[in-house]
Amino acid sequence: MKRLQSNLPNMFLSLTIICIVSGAILASVNMKTLAPIKATQEKILQQAIKDVTPEFNNNPATEAYMAATSDGDSLKIYPAKKDGQFVGAAIESNTEKGFGGKIEVMVGFDAKGKLLNYTVLKHSETPGLGAKMQDWFRMNKNKQNVLGRDMTKGNLKVTKDGGDVDAITAATISSRAFLNAVNRAYSAYAATDAQSGASAQAAADSTSINQGGQQQ
Repeated sequence: MKRLQSNLPNMFLSLTIICIVSGAILASVNMKTLAPIKATQEKILQQAIKDVTPEFNNNPATEAYMAATSDGDSLKIYPAKKDGQFVGAAIESNTEKGFGGKIEVMVGFDAKGKLLNYTVLKHSETPGLGAKMQDWFRMNKNKQNVLGRDMTKGNLKVTKDGGDVDAITAATISSRAFLNAVNRAYSAYAATDAQSGASAQAAADSTSINQGGQQQ
C-alpha cells in the first residue's frame, strides 16, 4: 500500500508529461498540414468555379457573396468577370433531399440565366445509380441534358413530376434532389444583381424610397 502511494505522484507526473508532449507534437503536425490543406481546398474551389463559368480574369472567390434562395436560406455566389465585365457566376448549392443525404454541387450560369455547367462536389448517393448524376444530366441522350437550359423559363423537373428531364434510371429520388440543388442555385442567382451582389429586392425598395422622397 505504501509503495502504491509513493509511486502515485510519479505516475501522475509521468502521464502529465506524456500528455503535454503528445499535445505539442499533434499541434505541431496540425500547424504544418493546415496550410497545405487550405491551399488544396482553394485550388479545388477555383477549379470548380472555372469548370462551370465562362472564361474570366478576376478572382471570383475574393468577390463572393451570399444570396437568399426561394427556400429562405442562403447560398454563396462567385461572380465571374472578364476585363471588368460580368459574364456569369458559379453558385455553390446543396440539397438535403438526396437518397443518401446531402448533395453539394457547383452550378454555373451566364449573364442571361442560361445553365452553363455543373459539377458535383459531394454526395452519398448509391454507386451505379444516383451517383451517375455527375455525367447523366450532361449527356445528349433523350431528355437527360440540362446544359444550355434557359432557367428564366422555370424550374427543372423530372418527367414523372410533369417536367421534361429524364431521371436517372432507378434513381428518381436522386434525380429530383440534383435538380432541386440546381433550381435552388438559380433562385439565389436570380434574386441578386450578380454584378454587384446587391439584393434585387433591396434595390427595388431603395428605388421606391427615393421616388417617394421626390414626390414629397
